[in-house]
Amino acid sequence: MSALIEDYALIGNTHTAALVGRNGSIDWLCLPTFSSPACFAGLLGDEGNGRFLLAPAGGLRRVERAYREDSLILETRFETDDGVVELVDFMPSPRPDGITDIVRIVRGRGGVVPMRLALTLRLEYGSVLPWVQVEDHKLHAFAGPDAFFLYAPIPLSREHAEVRAEFAVAAGGEAAFVLTRAASYRPEPAGRNAHEALARTEAFWRRWGARMPKDGPYAPMVRRSAITLKALTFNPTGGIVAAATASLPESLGGPRNWDYRFCWLRDATFTLYALGLAGFRKEARAWRDWLCRAVGGEPGRIQIMYGLGGERTLEEREVPWLAGYAGSRPVRFGNAAYKQCQIDVYGEVMDALHLSRAQGFQDDVNSWGIQRGLMDFLEGGWDGPDSGLWEERSGPRPHIFSQVMAWVAADRAVKAVERFGREGPADRWRALRARIHEHVCRKGYNEKRQAFVQSYDTEKLDASLLLLPLVGFLSPHDERVVNTVRAIERELTVDGFVKRYEADGQDGLHAPEGAFLACTFWLADNYALVGHKAKAAAIFERVAGVANDVGLLAEEYDTKNRRLIGNFPQAFSHVGLINTAHNLLAAGPARHRAKAAGNPFCGNWVSDEL
Repeated sequence: MSALIEDYALIGNTHTAALVGRNGSIDWLCLPTFSSPACFAGLLGDEGNGRFLLAPAGGLRRVERAYREDSLILETRFETDDGVVELVDFMPSPRPDGITDIVRIVRGRGGVVPMRLALTLRLEYGSVLPWVQVEDHKLHAFAGPDAFFLYAPIPLSREHAEVRAEFAVAAGGEAAFVLTRAASYRPEPAGRNAHEALARTEAFWRRWGARMPKDGPYAPMVRRSAITLKALTFNPTGGIVAAATASLPESLGGPRNWDYRFCWLRDATFTLYALGLAGFRKEARAWRDWLCRAVGGEPGRIQIMYGLGGERTLEEREVPWLAGYAGSRPVRFGNAAYKQCQIDVYGEVMDALHLSRAQGFQDDVNSWGIQRGLMDFLEGGWDGPDSGLWEERSGPRPHIFSQVMAWVAADRAVKAVERFGREGPADRWRALRARIHEHVCRKGYNEKRQAFVQSYDTEKLDASLLLLPLVGFLSPHDERVVNTVRAIERELTVDGFVKRYEADGQDGLHAPEGAFLACTFWLADNYALVGHKAKAAAIFERVAGVANDVGLLAEEYDTKNRRLIGNFPQAFSHVGLINTAHNLLAAGPARHRAKAAGNPFCGNWVSDEL
């Protein structure tokens, strides 16, 4: 059975990533990229579905781990009955031709510690057994296009489908293991020098992290979140995946199991803010450029998500051979939500490109033409039904948040003309902006609930409405906003954590889910905007407090079982942490986003001081 989600740490090379458990087992790895089929899928089944264990053979007394300074080099310290040993795990940058390495170095720190190695390769998400050959200190395995090599300092043996080894490490001793993936139709690559790879990897992270903030009460958390966003970036294209995993459940044992190894447009603006605030303009510009390439073609037919390089077909399938994390089935790869219409993404794209101009980025050669195309669609389709921000699978409905984001699109189009001199029918867009605003305020606020609600055909509360003041639609002091915040805190909050919406089965899945961490950060932002800094800080610290021992957050939190759930680590959660931390320090994304919007409906409520 897989470990607790919070018992995993992340290592990666900005092309893919692996999850390493506190027990020394790598239970999830897709090679050569995030969206490739997994070769270790034990996370969603058992050890027979693929893993790479390297751990003490005897009884454990204590396990401690941490990343080496501001890096993705993981150091796990095992204290045993026989002594102390340290395991160093990392992934150096890929070599040419997609050659990818995982390096694992065992170092003796005291006594003599017996160790064991257990490696089970299962390709295609645990379904394909490769041909395996073991020759003394080396393993060679291949199936189809994939070849794997394990270079070891000790003899290896094979028992059925598992490769094993036993050895001991004394104080001052060391054993380095390198697992390499290459194309099976190319010559065997040269073995990688573990110590040289470690030095290069450490130097890379030291250079990259030099731009991060070092001071302030939240600086360590912000730095770790920025590193996590970098780890979830697909370096060749600049795309950022929502998470490194697939099918980790939003409720233990339930059916809400989705593949998040793709790039969502809804994350665009928040991610740009977070990267800009953390000082990573290169990564922010690369994300902006990925966005323009991905939505190019017919802007009126943009998808809500794309593949790492902007691929459009992300077909979803269920696999029967994996038992699912904690029995959570079905296990899904691919994501059928790519076919959905979600009108809010038009506003997110418009807002992201507006922000990139406000941050001083020169327009992509196609960006204004794309925006004009988006507006052509919205002028006739802003009030249509859609699947909403939360990707409901029960059929389209008129979601209020989607129409708010259509307002954002019109507002940013007007600003492009007014502030940045772009050519366009500003008067027509101003009229559209006013029409949407009046429509949402008149029909979206439910007098019975004393709150904005999810859609015009329901009285359900929805945490997405916490974004109304953050995007500049209404002042945070507006009575309707204040009432909505109070209603959400009263009825959607459990133990201080915010759920996405009131569950009634209308989402097509009659199953509960955990509290959504990003929504809880939005609640903190709302209180910061009205000057309730102490309450905002308390909410922020509550959410940040459920990060695991190495600072990673999942998508959701199970308040009953007090566990992280959902895909992990989740980019949206770490984006929220960065933005809210800056908001609390009087330089936050909510104010800057509203200020950049220049919302004519909320007067001069935006302030640089809390």
